[in-house]
Amino acid sequence: MDKPIQDLIQKAYAAFNERDIDAALSTMQPDVQWPRAFEGGYVTGHDAVRAYWNRQWTEINPRVEPVGFSDRQDGTLEITVRQIVKDLDGNPVFDGTVKHIFTVREGLLQRMDIEL
Repeated sequence: MDKPIQDLIQKAYAAFNERDIDAALSTMQPDVQWPRAFEGGYVTGHDAVRAYWNRQWTEINPRVEPVGFSDRQDGTLEITVRQIVKDLDGNPVFDGTVKHIFTVREGLLQRMDIEL
C-alpha cells in the first residue's frame, strides 16, 4: 500500500476517534459512500456522513484502530481494525476485529465496505 494512502487512512481513523468530522471528511470524496454499520445500507456524501455519525454518537461510543493494511487484487484496500464499541454508560457492546474495505479515487476515500 502506498505510504500517502496509508497516511490518509490513518488520518481518517484518528479524526473519527477524536470526533473531528471535518478532518475525517477531508479524506473523502464529496460523493463518498459510507456504510451504516448497525442499520444496513449506505449514506452518500459529506452531509449524510456527518448526520449519520452525529446520530450514531448519541447512541454508542465507537473507537476504531487500524491494525493491518493490505492491497487486494481488485484494487481495493483491506484494513483490519480493532473495533471497540461501548454504550454511553461505558459498558462494552463489541470488542473485536473486522475488515474495512476501501475504494480510493483520485487520492481520496470513495467507498467503505465492512466484512466481518
